[in-house]
Amino acid sequence: MTHTISPEAHWREALASGRFMLQRSQASGAFVFPPRVMAPGSGDDDLEWVEASGAGTVYSVTVISPKPPAEPYAVVLVDLAEGPRVMSRVEGVAARDVVIGMAVTARVAEGADGPLLVFDPA
Repeated sequence: MTHTISPEAHWREALASGRFMLQRSQASGAFVFPPRVMAPGSGDDDLEWVEASGAGTVYSVTVISPKPPAEPYAVVLVDLAEGPRVMSRVEGVAARDVVIGMAVTARVAEGADGPLLVFDPA
């Protein structure tokens, strides 16, 4: 029996190695996120892993204001240059300075539960 790694596990392993990867359908060229076994809509099962550019644009932003002394932070939806939309946060700038339309660049950060994808202003 052949054991294959799940798309989610592959995504997490890539993050652990400091890489931001996306899946792309070989048939259509469309990028897919979150990781899946088949492309949504078409059902194509020819997904390959490719390095993402990391470029994106903030589509929406919500500022979370936790109980002090914790600082507010911005939770965002980012439209990636490749097409998919991802949820994350923007770092490197005050949460209230994050605006819709802001150009951002992805990076892998170390979180409390392991590596995670965050964005910085471009």
